[in-house]
Amino acid sequence: MTAIALFEAKNRLSELIDRVQSGEEFVITRRGRAVARLALPEASDAAQRASDAIAGLRTSRQGVSLGRLKSRDLVAEGRR
Repeated sequence: MTAIALFEAKNRLSELIDRVQSGEEFVITRRGRAVARLALPEASDAAQRASDAIAGLRTSRQGVSLGRLKSRDLVAEGRR
């Protein structure tokens, strides 16, 4: 991971973005202290966790019944 000053990062942002797309990571510093990290987003990991959560909710609702209650009635009761 390469450290780069904020002023330099601002002036070379397009170049840095191209380099990030090729897999590099940068730490942006202000007065010698790290303030940000420039890297590819970890969307695939977040998307996988979201899919797992949805699958878990779908599994947990199987076999659960409200009986004669309606979900709208429950929402209305919660708003009182």
